[in-house]
Amino acid sequence: MIRLLVVDDAPFIREIVRHTVSSPKIEVVGEAEDGVEAVEKCRELMPDVVLMDIVLPKRSGIDAARMILADFPHVRIVAFSTNDHEAMVMKALDAGCCSYVVKPFKPSDLIAAIEQAVAVESGRSGHRRESVG
Repeated sequence: MIRLLVVDDAPFIREIVRHTVSSPKIEVVGEAEDGVEAVEKCRELMPDVVLMDIVLPKRSGIDAARMILADFPHVRIVAFSTNDHEAMVMKALDAGCCSYVVKPFKPSDLIAAIEQAVAVESGRSGHRRESVG
């Protein structure tokens, strides 16, 4: 089972994600509403995958991703944002995110990105961008 931490500042988005991805393969083990809480929850819950919004209060998703990966290089981070500008996608991938899902998302694309994140080898060779909408 994939242990997932969902990070988004909008409670309704976290609820939609929880409802969308919860399955026998994916367990949402926690939620965070900002970048500072994301790092704390990651340390506490030790998820396999973090679904990380990029635009967050207190600490950006990109900065939080860097901090998480510095301490826990085995964690896979899927960037998640309404911002689909190429520069933002590249910043997220350069920070170590293994894929980038654009909101609004198709449920099947989100689930596939989470499942494929755990299949990415530690070399992070599987960078990809999910363009949906």
